[in-house]
Amino acid sequence: MKILGIESASLVASVAIVTDDIVTAEYTVDYKKTHSQTLLPMLDEIVRMTEQDLKTVDAIAVSAGPGSFTGLRIGAATAKGLGLALEKPLIHVPTVDAMAYGLQGCRWLISPIMDARRGQVYTGIYSFEDEFEVIQENEAVAIETLLEQLENFENEVVFLGDGVPVFRERIIDRLGSLAHFAIPACARQRAALVASLGAKYFAEGKTVPADDFMPIYLRDSQAERVRKEKLAKADAVVVTEE
Repeated sequence: MKILGIESASLVASVAIVTDDIVTAEYTVDYKKTHSQTLLPMLDEIVRMTEQDLKTVDAIAVSAGPGSFTGLRIGAATAKGLGLALEKPLIHVPTVDAMAYGLQGCRWLISPIMDARRGQVYTGIYSFEDEFEVIQENEAVAIETLLEQLENFENEVVFLGDGVPVFRERIIDRLGSLAHFAIPACARQRAALVASLGAKYFAEGKTVPADDFMPIYLRDSQAERVRKEKLAKADAVVVTEE
């Protein structure tokens, strides 16, 4: 089984090819460049270096959200274009699920946190000491709400993701010695993890045609929120005048 993985849900841009149980190639950059500048050149490079024929992949696994609206749209457009051109199905892989999937054998709870701004995080709660288990589905919540949920488990928990630098002190203040933090190599999104979890889903028959693939945003974009706020204010003015 050969799976192409694409990750673009945050600042990280990453592509990988996983063949059976081997990461054949992975190219990951965590730097301030738009994914439209990075994804296809990175994919071209690993194809050139490994002399892969993309027509031989079985499916394309995509980090499908939550995350950056722009990043998710670029990743989805890239994957859909490849899927249509290569006539391959796509695999929908939740971003934070893939992050947690990299901590197999961890005896603690796993909580990836992506900074969603306004004091919120995109997150989920997982266990992976034996089988991969989703305890809390993906959600966008206030960091304090998440910490309260984790506090109720009365269990140690490891945090990872770009929300850690933002909320590390609040996490320690609330959870103390129950809180742990992943090492840098495991702390961010990676396409190899998207492809690896995607391979599991592929074996379970969880694929979609390229035309039908859609990212999951969990909440409105900033532009949509601003628009709704303006409409709400306009409605309030009309009601007041009446």
